[in-house]
Amino acid sequence: MCRLVLIIILSLLAPMMAKADRIKDLASVAGVRSNPLVGYGLVVGLAGTGDGGSTLTQQSMQSIISRLGLETDANNLDAKNAAAVMVTAEMSPFLKPGQKMDITVSTAGKAKSLQGGTLLMTPLMGADGEVYAIAQGNLVVGGLGVEAGDGSSVMVNIPTVGRIPGGATVERLVETPFLESEYFVLNLHRSDFSTSNRMAEAINGMFGAGVALPLDGTSVRVRAPADPGQRVSFMGMLESIDVEPAEARAKIIVNSRTGTVVISGDVRVSPAAVTHGSLTVRVNEDFNVDQGGATVVADGGEVVVPAGDPVVTPDSEIDIEQDPARAFLFDPGISLSSLVDAINAVGASPVDLVAILEALNTAGALRAELIII
Repeated sequence: MCRLVLIIILSLLAPMMAKADRIKDLASVAGVRSNPLVGYGLVVGLAGTGDGGSTLTQQSMQSIISRLGLETDANNLDAKNAAAVMVTAEMSPFLKPGQKMDITVSTAGKAKSLQGGTLLMTPLMGADGEVYAIAQGNLVVGGLGVEAGDGSSVMVNIPTVGRIPGGATVERLVETPFLESEYFVLNLHRSDFSTSNRMAEAINGMFGAGVALPLDGTSVRVRAPADPGQRVSFMGMLESIDVEPAEARAKIIVNSRTGTVVISGDVRVSPAAVTHGSLTVRVNEDFNVDQGGATVVADGGEVVVPAGDPVVTPDSEIDIEQDPARAFLFDPGISLSSLVDAINAVGASPVDLVAILEALNTAGALRAELIII
């Protein structure tokens, strides 16, 4: 049996000095977030790698040309040097009109590459359907695609997706409750009642009692300064406060496809005995074939009887191998290191490991949350 290969990440393998984290690393301010934007546009200037005879691209070209004061039929336009694209961006909080942000451009049709293309003016809309930015510019494409006449092709990276650094200009401000709200709400990245309470205590320790109130395991409400001019400096000091996060719940995470096992340092096992062994059954199927012919001796002469239908006789062999079952005992409150040593000692495979952990969990001996992904 192959020896088990475990990739174990230990969060608390041995007693260590706890390290405090800043509030800005543990939580985010409610309402202060980025906003996704999306738009449909047209890329031109391609070297024959566009959408070709795509009706959608031809209609888009006709629409743009008509807005410039010219009239043309969409069927007369060749889109081999143009491509219909989708433009996406993340609008950071507090961006003001006139500021720039990066955008990503992806093909929406049959275009094979956006190399050398230019994105024409494209409005970017938010979830409410309002236009918040305008995108335009020359694409930067990191991919390369080459196709020969016989149909063979070579592709490096993805040439159908490009970026434009600073390619969109903000046109509308996204309103946030930062300046008007009476309270700030801090939302923890990982919900934990102990961490939420410790955060409120740390804030009150710096600014005074009653400033912060833990609402639940995820949110802490903080009273904001009445003067809007003091809110930025107050938030800067607030985010720099150190908080010692509480220890996470004991968990064992098993990826049954890759054999990866992640065990937190607080895992404990109640008294239990585990027997591990393997049974291998091999069945070899063989056949004896008799052609059915015979030779008869009569009056000094030999007479050969013609062969009839062959006679097939099954010949099966069953071999059973069973490794000696190995048992190990978990003492009360066994630690993580002892658990890992015991599992390695029996030479368990990833499949066997999952079975052992599931059995311990079903028996109620595993003091941890078992998660199988």
